[in-house]
Amino acid sequence: AMLTFDVPFRETCAVRRSRTNTPMQALNLMNDTTYIEAARFLALRMLNEGGVTVSSRLIHGFRSVTARHPMQTELAYLKAAVSRSMEEFKANPVEAEALLKVGDSPPIRNTRTQELAAYTIAASIMLNLDETLTRE
Repeated sequence: AMLTFDVPFRETCAVRRSRTNTPMQALNLMNDTTYIEAARFLALRMLNEGGVTVSSRLIHGFRSVTARHPMQTELAYLKAAVSRSMEEFKANPVEAEALLKVGDSPPIRNTRTQELAAYTIAASIMLNLDETLTRE
């Protein structure tokens, strides 16, 4: 992962990191076990702390990772992702269960599997944003 994100080698001091954006970085962020687990726990926070509406939950998650409110277009995109994911996971609940079993942390109990999986997808999108990953 360190090489994928062009982290400087530790043998020498680097004043500034090079700025790159490769498909391998996005692939890592969307599929690596650590990032999937992080997305799942962010999704759980959105469900538990974000209120009762899809919008309020997504705004809570977005603010948690970017420290700003999402623009209307961003919120609409995330709402569409949750809606599309809910449809897919309702049609195939086994995929939702498989997504939530990724990683070493124990499965989360007492929650609706498809809903948590759908918000995990949205959380993964949020964690993959450039402004989430880099400090400008």
